[in-house]
Amino acid sequence: MAISAIQSHIRSIEKNGILYEEKNFDKRIEAIDFIEFHIIDQLEDLLQKTTAPDELHLLKDRAEKIKTKLEEIDSKLFQKLRADIRSGRCAGNEFKAMINKYVDLDLNDSQHQQQAGYDNLDIFINGLFSPQAMPEQTKELEPEMVYYQKTPARVVFEMAELVPFTEEDVFFDLGSGLGQVAMLVNLLTGVTVKGVEFEPAFCDYARNCAAELNLSEVKFINTDARQADYSEGTIFFMFTPFKGEIMQEVLAALRKESLLGKIMIITYGPCTAEVGLQDWLSPVSMKDDNMYKLTVFTSC
Repeated sequence: MAISAIQSHIRSIEKNGILYEEKNFDKRIEAIDFIEFHIIDQLEDLLQKTTAPDELHLLKDRAEKIKTKLEEIDSKLFQKLRADIRSGRCAGNEFKAMINKYVDLDLNDSQHQQQAGYDNLDIFINGLFSPQAMPEQTKELEPEMVYYQKTPARVVFEMAELVPFTEEDVFFDLGSGLGQVAMLVNLLTGVTVKGVEFEPAFCDYARNCAAELNLSEVKFINTDARQADYSEGTIFFMFTPFKGEIMQEVLAALRKESLLGKIMIITYGPCTAEVGLQDWLSPVSMKDDNMYKLTVFTSC
């Protein structure tokens, strides 16, 4: 990209008043990405090749200031929305309506994915729930444990639409990581939620996020999923937190619970095939072999 083109892009973003209106989150994120990956990165590349860097440094400084200004708008927006959640004014349909003001909630996009896909909704939820950096892992995973990967936010919104949650339900997220699934499910449905997480740093992070949002019905349990107490659970979610023998042990524990009362297991990702082999579970929403579609199983 020529310097004149970079200058033109910077001027265009500076003068685009839409980007500075709080409601235009989607457009602002696109602009921030463009500044970072198409302007700043290009300027850094040019700086390595030039013997007269002054103009390039000025352009880079200008681009970084615009990016910071746009990010500050989002930061203030998230602070305001977190206050609304803390007050209890923003749950259920109100929470969905709030999200939809800033990000398109068309769930059709999530129904045709062939892999775990992320978009602006995930960026929005990350900013809303997780203002701090992801903590480092402190415990070594066993070979059959899967490294943490966030569940795409659209999948959680789809789950809230797909599953007939009731006030009596207790939702367990197995491998709850930083807690986003648990907090979203609670905000969208109002049910009591418990996250089971092996990594202490992730569990502490999730607890702090839930406390910051005043989500008293969201709890996080730092334990091995094979040792967790599932006696209160009625609905269980897994985005492939483990496999092999660990998965079989956890499924055996859930089967014991199913003998005391009907339960539901919701899967996403590669674990769907493994769960689908259980003769005590019946799929109620499996329409094809796409592992990156939610599948709901009920105990027989």
